[in-house]
Amino acid sequence: MQVDSVNKQGLLLQVVQALTDMNLTISKGYISSDAGWFMDVFHVKDEHGNKLTDQRVIDYIQQNMQVINAKREIQDSGEVRPLKGKDVEAEISKEQTTIELAGTDRPGLFSEISAALADLRCNVIEAHAWSHNERLACVACISDQSTASSIDDPRRLASIKDHLTTVINATTCSDATGTNSDQNGVGTTGLPGGDGNTTNIERRLHQLMVEVQDFEEPTRSMSSSAFHTSGDTKEEGRKSIVSIENCSAKGYSMVSIECKDRQRLMFDTVCTLTDMQYTIFHASISCHGDNACQEYYIRHIEGRTLNTEDEKQRVTKCLEAAIERRACEGVRLELRAHNRLGLLSDITRLLREYGLVVVRADVTTQGEKATNAFYVRDMSGNEVDIETVVSMKKEMEQFSLEVRDEFPRVSSPDRARFSIGDMLKSQIERLSHNFIPIK
Repeated sequence: MQVDSVNKQGLLLQVVQALTDMNLTISKGYISSDAGWFMDVFHVKDEHGNKLTDQRVIDYIQQNMQVINAKREIQDSGEVRPLKGKDVEAEISKEQTTIELAGTDRPGLFSEISAALADLRCNVIEAHAWSHNERLACVACISDQSTASSIDDPRRLASIKDHLTTVINATTCSDATGTNSDQNGVGTTGLPGGDGNTTNIERRLHQLMVEVQDFEEPTRSMSSSAFHTSGDTKEEGRKSIVSIENCSAKGYSMVSIECKDRQRLMFDTVCTLTDMQYTIFHASISCHGDNACQEYYIRHIEGRTLNTEDEKQRVTKCLEAAIERRACEGVRLELRAHNRLGLLSDITRLLREYGLVVVRADVTTQGEKATNAFYVRDMSGNEVDIETVVSMKKEMEQFSLEVRDEFPRVSSPDRARFSIGDMLKSQIERLSHNFIPIK
């Protein structure tokens, strides 16, 4: 797929966002945007790694790229006119209120937040949460339980904010994690871009994580911490490698990334560089097996390269954190049920009672149906015992429960006996409702 356009700051991120929203995997990419012109080539596959062959899907991709161009033209001209398709903003703002939470994580915090929202008579329409380096970021869309509409009363919004702030700050200890209570926060706000799509929410999660400095390791030793989540797969030695060099002759800083390949990886790295106010002039993206290699030639928006070691170190840490936040390894539970007030609270309470910690959550509703997807680990950070899952499954008979083992495969009898992937293999289809599944 080739994209040619007049270049603007952030255009690459918009294109990558659009491809990510369509659940496409970028296997190769060549980016050039010198002299005010944007010329990109992407090699994309569907989320299962297959070549795109359905012409209707290809046409849909082209339409989305045209929408991005139309948006750019409107921004440049200042003209306001409606766009077609999914970019026409539905009356989301009339139906829900967006809340953001970020701070020091602890076992069961997401369950406590869910219970607090239920006590406050708030329906959770959608929620996404990430846990990394003992920090938590969450973006949730809620509505009033009695009116099924957004919450606009300033006094009630203030009450919700105060209640949730109390929950987040309940056990804050600045010398335990290096994160003090001033960094913990709750807000009610709209999302960047205003179109309510998942990728914009994920971009906001990245920003919230940076605000609570999840790129810094907790100050206490990991050996004494009973609760720690990270994307580093120590068993396989698959640590992300980020290096930065200055190319004085060309006036760029070159950022090189080597890590395990996964979906949405390019979005996470481009998003991080863009939000740190760097412009990507050239880039090369490639995958070899399950290894990903990315090279970005960047300058700060002020036109300078990365001049100091402190700046290079910060960019390196932020990119490593962006890669690790989504690299969850554990058991993925997906529960489907009729939506009701307190459903999320009941499910997360049960997970907590079984000693499971939520390291990532994606909660969505469609009509009266709710889908709750969680990545969970044992509270001590170990793999989840199969007996725990079997017992919990019996107690969740009222839900449609699917389980998938996300732990890396290692040839070890001790690891194999914990594997539940073969027993309860999940075949989850997550293509957009606008998509035609490819067989």
